[in-house]
Amino acid sequence: MKKILIIIGLALINNSLYSQGSPDYGNGLKINLNQQGDKYIRFILWDQFWVRNTDMNPGSMVGGEATDNSWSLGNRRLRALAYAQVSKRYMILAHFGINNQTFINGGASGTSGTGGYGNGKKPQMFFHDAWNEYAVVLPGEAGKFSLSLGAGLHYYMGLSRMTMGSTLNFLTVDSPIFSWPLIDNSDQFARQLGMFAKGKYGKLEYRFSLNKPFATDLIPANVTDPANAVAVDNNGNPNFSKAGYIEYQFLDEESNLLPFKVGSYLGTKKVFNVGAGFYHQKDGTRTSVNSNIEKHDITLVAVDAFADIPLGNAKNKMAVSAYAGYYNYQFGPNYIRNIGIMNIASSDPNFVGSRAIAGPGNLQPTIGTGNIIYAQAGLLLPSQAEKPKIRIQPFAAYTHKNFEAFDKSSTQFDVGANWFIDGHHAKITTQYSTRPVYTNPTENPSSKGEFIIQFQIYL
Repeated sequence: MKKILIIIGLALINNSLYSQGSPDYGNGLKINLNQQGDKYIRFILWDQFWVRNTDMNPGSMVGGEATDNSWSLGNRRLRALAYAQVSKRYMILAHFGINNQTFINGGASGTSGTGGYGNGKKPQMFFHDAWNEYAVVLPGEAGKFSLSLGAGLHYYMGLSRMTMGSTLNFLTVDSPIFSWPLIDNSDQFARQLGMFAKGKYGKLEYRFSLNKPFATDLIPANVTDPANAVAVDNNGNPNFSKAGYIEYQFLDEESNLLPFKVGSYLGTKKVFNVGAGFYHQKDGTRTSVNSNIEKHDITLVAVDAFADIPLGNAKNKMAVSAYAGYYNYQFGPNYIRNIGIMNIASSDPNFVGSRAIAGPGNLQPTIGTGNIIYAQAGLLLPSQAEKPKIRIQPFAAYTHKNFEAFDKSSTQFDVGANWFIDGHHAKITTQYSTRPVYTNPTENPSSKGEFIIQFQIYL
């Protein structure tokens, strides 16, 4: 026992394993359980704090007052993750925290007003992930092939790279959200309960899962004309869902120790991948026509590509990060979900005029039956200093949505920059985003904007 080395603190080992753009953290906060360091517990802690100015949808009010623009503050994410390599083959992981706490909402459920549990105070902390994993075939044991099996509340949800994206190293300020198509309906913050298999065959990486979706029970509006039927999430006793994603890694191979896909390597790896994925659940939604209930399958498919290419040989030369994806979603007729991240507004009962169909605040049609094209790209600017105080990465993103529920498609943009103080471990992100605002389902949408400053820290 005297030879067992216990280290609590910063372990400076092979930064390329995690590639967060800083050499000073390596594997992060780690406790080695043996002298060799192959049995350990690792901790990851992070916070993403937003300062935001939002042009509100028509018909919005905040704090009981009508407004068309408002400032807000909030914790977008405040999380802790721990995983333990108990033996060479066996790993356990737990990930918990809060999301979307603002000054006015996101607090403890069922509370409002003034007092210890009023409005946005004391949000509920919950588990995002909790699973066990066993390596059946370790890398190198069977040539090019490896295989691990696991079970629990997990993030191996297939479909696309963005669907399993790490929240620690996005290129833009956040996920485009539509890549988590079941978010908090039949999943728990992009996770489901189930079993998964993952591994590699050479440069081909695979992930598959079989899951029991969370029960949904929305009541579909009854219509007399089938053309007007609108599918809603109602799966009764849910059928199992199947999900998968395969990806060919042409250049450097990425780690698949954890499910979280890196959004920007900041030039620490040379990556070009092409992938395809799916998600399917039988009878996931329902419509009602002349009081007759019809069930509909949820079938989602996507293809995507990701590149992160350093330009030049020196450490602080430039790097290009880019992602593009095509998503086809089938949830049933006219299915639509309106989502607004940390939406602080409510509906103004005295508003006169055309209201936004999505609702007040920053709500927008985010997920629906139809097609989505998404692309993003960023450029890490060069620095001549050996250890620059700040590195800058301007970026832009484009989203085109063509949903069955609207006669006209929509286009939106994000532009901004990452200001890296210490890679992704300490960075500030500034971003301006547009969103479509429909007031009539047959007409072209107008556009509103939102400016965000994010402060990120993680160990």
